[in-house]
Amino acid sequence: QVQLVESGGGLVQAGGSLSLSCAASGRTFSTYNMGWFRQAPGKEREFVAAIRWSGGTYDADSVKGRFTLSRENAKNTVYLQINSMKHEDTAVYYCAAQPEPLTALLQTPRAYDYWGQGTQVTVSS
Repeated sequence: QVQLVESGGGLVQAGGSLSLSCAASGRTFSTYNMGWFRQAPGKEREFVAAIRWSGGTYDADSVKGRFTLSRENAKNTVYLQINSMKHEDTAVYYCAAQPEPLTALLQTPRAYDYWGQGTQVTVSS
């Protein structure tokens, strides 16, 4: 069982920045693919970014150039840096773990076995 706890959400003005963290339990965190998804009210959960166990990252087109994903295996933590925030970034952000790496399915929520409780990010105009 892997437990994930997100933190760092909050209210930020458009154009501002925010850093989210996701702390994971588990002895083999360094072998997991990790992903971030978000869900706005009335919308489906959408892929934001993912980082492979090897460190390679993948971003959704909607966030390229503004979101940066990194991981610190010694702390079992992944980080999502969000810059130049827009109103449409408002959503609940979830991190997810893929203990059996499935690189071809990084953007697919069903390919992740564990999810955090989510953290609210609100961008004011």
